[in-house]
Formats: sequence, C-alpha cells, structure tokens
Amino acid sequence: MPTARDVRADLLIDHLKEELKGFESIKPPEWAFYTKTGVHKERPPVQEDWWYIRAASILRTLYMRGGRPVGVERLRTKYGGRKDRGVRPERFVKGSGHVIRLILQQLEAAGLVEKVERKGRRITPKGISLLDKVAANIIKEMEIIPGKVEAP
Repeated sequence: MPTARDVRADLLIDHLKEELKGFESIKPPEWAFYTKTGVHKERPPVQEDWWYIRAASILRTLYMRGGRPVGVERLRTKYGGRKDRGVRPERFVKGSGHVIRLILQQLEAAGLVEKVERKGRRITPKGISLLDKVAANIIKEMEIIPGKVEAP
C-alpha cells in the first residue's frame, strides 16, 4: 500500500489542504489574513488558503518524523528564514510561534495530533491514515507507480 513517503511533498500538501478544509476545528482566525508568518517576512502570505497549506505542511512534517515528538521551537526553526537587515548582513530568524502553536492546537482538536508531555506533539494513527489515504488517492488519480513519482 502506498504511503505519504511515496508522493512528492508539493502534491501531498496541495491535496491534503483540501482534506483539512473539511474539518470543523481547523479554521483560520480573523487576524490570519493580515499577519505575517514571521519577522523575516515583509508581507502577509498571498494565498487565500495559506492557513490550510501551513497546517498540511506541519502535519506532513510530523508524519515524516516517524512518531517522534516535535516541539514548537523546532517547527519555528523549520519555517524561519533570512531577515533583510538593510546594509547589515542577513541573519536567520525563526518563524511565528503563535501561528504554529495555534495550528497544532487545531490539529489536536481534530484528533490528528496528540500532545506528548514535555516533549512536543506527534501524529496520531488517525493522522497517519489520513495522509496515507490522500497519498493513495494521488497515486491512483495520477496513475503513478510508487517509488517513481513524477509531475503530472
């Protein structure tokens, strides 16, 4: 059976965001359309559904860690970037922790993620089956052989 590891990340995240829109507990807050995703960004995201894209990306990251818990700080590092400081050299800064924490709380309310005390969060069996189901649908609709994933 195909797993989420058999599908390219961009295809999986694109299809997974559509699945996450169906969950009642995963909704962007009012301020999400005006906020930046980190201090290194100059403007808010352009996509209307960027909240679902980030949620799908976080869920895929938790899946790829293989059940090992991951904390907000590690995810902040993953979603960070280089800050333009004018004439001074650029520096790496972490992404927004509030956005990541709120998405993790929403994924937890949906039953896709569980909290591990003092270690972070990890994906639940329900979350694993959701990602594997989405990956199987991608492979089926694109008629792709697992292990040899190509663009449509």
